[in-house]
Amino acid sequence: MNLNRRSILGSIAGLAALTTLSACGGEGREGTGNSSNAGGGFAADSTIGVALPWLGTQNWKEAEAMFKKELESAGFKALVQSADNKVPQQQSQIDTMIQQGAKVIVVGPVDGKQLGSTLKKAREAGVAVLGYDRMLENTDAVDGVIQFGSIRTGELQGQALLDGLAEVKGGKGPWNIELFGGGPADPNAPLFFQGAMKVLQPKIDDGTLVVVSGQKEFTQCATTDWDNAKAQSRMDSLLSGNYSGKKIDGVLSPNDGIARAILTSCKQAGQPVPVITGLDAENESVALVWAGTQYCTVAKPTDKLVGKTMEIIKALQKDGKLPETKEKGNNGKIDVPIFQLDPVVVTKKNAKEVFANDPERMKLLK
Repeated sequence: MNLNRRSILGSIAGLAALTTLSACGGEGREGTGNSSNAGGGFAADSTIGVALPWLGTQNWKEAEAMFKKELESAGFKALVQSADNKVPQQQSQIDTMIQQGAKVIVVGPVDGKQLGSTLKKAREAGVAVLGYDRMLENTDAVDGVIQFGSIRTGELQGQALLDGLAEVKGGKGPWNIELFGGGPADPNAPLFFQGAMKVLQPKIDDGTLVVVSGQKEFTQCATTDWDNAKAQSRMDSLLSGNYSGKKIDGVLSPNDGIARAILTSCKQAGQPVPVITGLDAENESVALVWAGTQYCTVAKPTDKLVGKTMEIIKALQKDGKLPETKEKGNNGKIDVPIFQLDPVVVTKKNAKEVFANDPERMKLLK
């Protein structure tokens, strides 16, 4: 009789463990098995954590201010921090958010591959984890990611470079160009580059575009930490080593800060202004686009990204469930629900249309 009882209890325990494992492998909050959300949602005045990578560019400064405002306006306690691009600092900040009882933690990772153990603690504490602007990689402790389409962003940059060369430099080529990528720790950076090269590689192959330095791989073109000074130093070297007696026509730049650094390098080298791309629609670059100095930027409006994130936080607060999305992206461990927004190319021709509802940027278009 005792043996049968132990067998029955063992079977029950095994079934419970199997159920828990199955739940952790499911999609979104319905599949996490976290007791904090088992009843559906959480208190309307709960703490919400936001862990940003740094405040070194305008988009992250905007995100910090907007999250504080939107979370507090919605009645939540806002705990918004930035990590100065230091992984250990971000890990510590997320740990603190867990300890302070955050129900949701929004993470714009410094390095999307380095937060697995920290996010596991959040999952075990019943915290919903949302990636913001960047994928959280090699972990199952992520519920969803809100971002602009990274490959699509790169495709837009690549096509804008081709369009700008035809418009500004004229003719059909060949045009001398150089390629720059973003920070290799940012999971978006290689995707931006991949998207751009989908457009540019055929034109490199047929001779329309000439990468004079020969540096065409992301590993050769990446800019560590998205550091403008490092980008300018590389451009200085490219020009001095490859452009004696040659003119540079265009540059693929992954963001606005790097674009401005490259423009400075070209000016100092006595080169003509190249057709150059950008990203983030930073105020300084919007003014340069309007002046015709920077050919384009790609707008990823922070208010839309924060707004979509707030929509998801409110849905989780209400019933513990993510809104539906058809998009998914593999992070190296699981397929993660993706809430994807569309970026838009901004040139002088369409700037007023794009920023019609953005008074701050409209002031720059004069």
